[in-house]
Amino acid sequence: MQSEDKTFRQGSIGASLRSKAVLLSGVSVEIENDFAADYIELTADIVSAFVSNNSVPVSDIPALIASVHATLGSLTTAKTPEKAEPLTPAVSIKRSITPDFVICLEDGKKFKSLKRHLRTRYSMTPEEYRAKWSLPSDYPMVAPNYAAARSELAKNMGLGQQRRKSRLKAPVVEAPSTPAPRGRRPRTTTTAS
Repeated sequence: MQSEDKTFRQGSIGASLRSKAVLLSGVSVEIENDFAADYIELTADIVSAFVSNNSVPVSDIPALIASVHATLGSLTTAKTPEKAEPLTPAVSIKRSITPDFVICLEDGKKFKSLKRHLRTRYSMTPEEYRAKWSLPSDYPMVAPNYAAARSELAKNMGLGQQRRKSRLKAPVVEAPSTPAPRGRRPRTTTTAS
């Protein structure tokens, strides 16, 4: 190897680094299972790739190996998930439904229809919103008065009546009169006057 004051730059050090990965400058790792051996190989591959493309002083290589190995080891250790604090809605669930508005529990804003706000602002579906806040499945996403007004408007326009009318009327099948001739339309002649 080169002296301590010179920088270490070598194209292929993978094999020698693998054999010395544990022994360099006090870095000691017990190989408890196959995963630890894989970490050593991964560490050697990563460090050799880094060193082959970057100038690194020889004295910094052991610290680099230790740092990469510790990082790889910390990636797979099971961290205990921290308990999230209980959700507190912007308004109480009982007060979130008024005759004219539905109030969003996320931000406390009033809406006639909550579905679009949830989708655009929070990327949530109504089902996800209900699950997040432990709401019943019949929790309304539309203000009651608004839903009634839209329903009345649709009834006045006759929407939804087509099925009922078509069931009442039996389809009358007419026999086709003479079939239309196929082909080109006859040429019209113009008369000179």
